[in-house]
Amino acid sequence: MRFNTLLLSLGAITAHPLSANVETITVYGHRSGLIGESISASSGVIGQGEIDSRAMLRSAEMLELIPGMAVTQHSGSGKANQYFIRGFNLDHGTDFATYIDGMPINMRSHGHGQGYTDLNFIIPETIATITYQKGSYHAEQGDFSSAGSAYFHLADNPTHQQLTLSIGEDNYTRAVAMASVAAGQGKVIGAAQWQGYDGPWQDINEDISKKNALLRYVGRAWDGDMSITAMAYDNRWNAADQIPRRAVRQGIITELGSLDKTLGGHSSRYSVSANWQGQRVSASAYLIDYKLDLFSNFTYFLNDPINGDQFQQYDERVISGAALGYTFSQQTSWPIEHRVGITLRNDNVGEVGLYNTRARQRLSTVREDSIDERSYSAYWHSQITISSKLEANLGLRYDYLEANVQSDNPSNSGDASDDLFSVKANINYLFTPQWAGYFNFAQGFHSNDARGATINLDPITLEATEQVDLLVRSEGGEIGVRYFDEQQFNFSTALWWLELDSELLFVGDAGNTEASDASRRYGLELSAYYWLNERFSVDMEASFTRSRLRNGTKDDRVEGAVPVVASAGVNWHINELWLSSLRFRHIGKRILSADGERRSQPLSVVNGLLSYRQTHWKVDVELLNMFNSQDHDIDYYYSSRLPGEADEGIADIHFHPIEPRTLRLSVSWLF
Repeated sequence: MRFNTLLLSLGAITAHPLSANVETITVYGHRSGLIGESISASSGVIGQGEIDSRAMLRSAEMLELIPGMAVTQHSGSGKANQYFIRGFNLDHGTDFATYIDGMPINMRSHGHGQGYTDLNFIIPETIATITYQKGSYHAEQGDFSSAGSAYFHLADNPTHQQLTLSIGEDNYTRAVAMASVAAGQGKVIGAAQWQGYDGPWQDINEDISKKNALLRYVGRAWDGDMSITAMAYDNRWNAADQIPRRAVRQGIITELGSLDKTLGGHSSRYSVSANWQGQRVSASAYLIDYKLDLFSNFTYFLNDPINGDQFQQYDERVISGAALGYTFSQQTSWPIEHRVGITLRNDNVGEVGLYNTRARQRLSTVREDSIDERSYSAYWHSQITISSKLEANLGLRYDYLEANVQSDNPSNSGDASDDLFSVKANINYLFTPQWAGYFNFAQGFHSNDARGATINLDPITLEATEQVDLLVRSEGGEIGVRYFDEQQFNFSTALWWLELDSELLFVGDAGNTEASDASRRYGLELSAYYWLNERFSVDMEASFTRSRLRNGTKDDRVEGAVPVVASAGVNWHINELWLSSLRFRHIGKRILSADGERRSQPLSVVNGLLSYRQTHWKVDVELLNMFNSQDHDIDYYYSSRLPGEADEGIADIHFHPIEPRTLRLSVSWLF
């Protein structure tokens, strides 16, 4: 069949046991899961083939393969990206959970932002699949998953070994090597990446030096599948932060200019993890050593007219954790498959600090803390097969989080703890072999920065300030349908809603709490994929969202919310050797002020890929921002002060432009 042939060319095949006597083979390929294989109308699996055939400016844009998700940047290439989904400006990941090889990626009580999600440590070629779920409808989804989650699965069986060299404009260079060798009852997989880039900016040289490495053993042990993985990442960069619109209009700088030329940072992440999967039991453990040293300046001379407002955020921590799961069946009139599990996580933050700086030299300390934060979770998920057409899922989850904060101001030190019990449920009904319907409901949550849960005095004004809850409840649901035609067509749509008890949060850029209210979001999502024949396919995705604060006033807009995200693509297998793709992405006008009066301009960009592939060679040509759009990656509205302006500064749009059109060439030797 044409569709199955395409899946096999794009995806990966895995086997997983459903019972002691039955083994199912699942073909992972395009974004939407197969009928009956997903508990949600907005979940699916992305294969390595699709990652490999997507033109990407940054590695984090792998997440844009999730329908309705947008990835942008407002600073240097070494900093975590900005993420948008389901009406959320997730900042750097507050309400979208990410994992790799059993390890969480989101950072709790991070120096720059809660849930900080930096994907720069991932080598895209080492990923086999990305499993995603929008919403928090499964019992295994915990912290940060209110809007959804993504799981990066490392490759156990790479299709080939490779050596790739890439070059591009603005001194873009990248080298990747990946190989595997047999070792006993398994194999050892190794990969390394180096990337350099100067960037298109007129006043700075990004001078990126990114180094990644992976060493992985996969094999059989104790009647199960085992993997042990070590990963390493180190990156240094200079940054072009967002700039005020008036500085461009007055001719002080161009859109590619910078007002503070000493921004940037250094980040590193080293980890080791182990995973074991038996017939019924699974176990995992991990240890991560992480550091970030980041210099930013968003307001220039508003707070300090002499030295400027540059500040340093520092985060140094060790994260450890483990998980244990058990699957068993219950034979009743309705077959039931149960999954129970526990997870443990500890963030030992040796130092998390905010400092006033000038040209990366410390002038004073705003606040400096050490944090010990621990979580304990337990869940129970039951899948009930009522008939060949009807399936129900019920999940129960309990989370307990405790933290100890030791601050340089004793008034802001203390202990905090919180717990939540969550219920998750969904029903799937197969109307016909092609049509399926879904209804999902879930309670979820995100954790807040522990410093916000113990703060009593603003670190700058020393005035009393409001504390945040350590855990914030979310509640939402969706109803959706999916049509699946093995020959040509795949379509899904979902109506969803999500409420947060509070959007009050701790602001890492200021060291204090920022008040907000409870919120409500609801929207419509559409996805369609059409295969005209074995060589030509098109896809379209759109997400429409309404986001409001529940404060009973006219100023009820959620700042940063995105009402519309849309994308479309064309894939053409010209012949057996040539492949091309064209991708369009659109982000609608983002809300920048609570009254809704200030909005950003929309963002539209087109990327293209032309690829030549044979048995042992592959050549890729990427044309990014094909039509040289001058739209903005991100826009904010706040006050800043330039030299000579009034002491109170000027409220203005601050933006970071998308990078101009750029051409990149990659040559890969496959063996």
